[in-house]
Amino acid sequence: MKALSIDGQSHELKELELNMTANTVYTFFSSILIDELEGIKEHIIYSDANALGEKKQAYFIGERLVLGDALVFGREAISDVDVKITQEELASLINPNINEFYKSVLELLAQSEMNLYRTFVVEKNGEKLALNAEWVLYTFNIADERTKEYFINELKKVLEADESVAEYIQKMAQLAMNAAG
Repeated sequence: MKALSIDGQSHELKELELNMTANTVYTFFSSILIDELEGIKEHIIYSDANALGEKKQAYFIGERLVLGDALVFGREAISDVDVKITQEELASLINPNINEFYKSVLELLAQSEMNLYRTFVVEKNGEKLALNAEWVLYTFNIADERTKEYFINELKKVLEADESVAEYIQKMAQLAMNAAG
């Protein structure tokens, strides 16, 4: 099956022909912890769930934050298929420019067991919404500088007190939802 791999350091793309078996993706990353990210229409992006803790380089694919190496397949329903996007199209979606807010927060989160993509539930007007830490970072990244500083300073306090980073992130998600009106 055709796939595109992205080198997390150089952002170099390679087309791969992989024999899909039950453990192909796990073998590619040498890990049993894999994140599945939707970010490209009719495609799935696989990344190593350990990349944050290992302080792998961050970059964006479109608006999706990715850490470390990635593997891209086409996706139809729930099945992986040959990649449909071209190397040139995928290369145009890769943005290695990570601002200071993201860099600071990712450096701090790397000290925890946090997973950027694991969902949690918050409520807004009685409706339950599934969000994740990636969404929280995106939301606070577009806030004003004082809010960003508050987010980082409070995260530092949580880490220093050895409190739950996941609970802090969920609390910040709920604050963001409440502020959205």
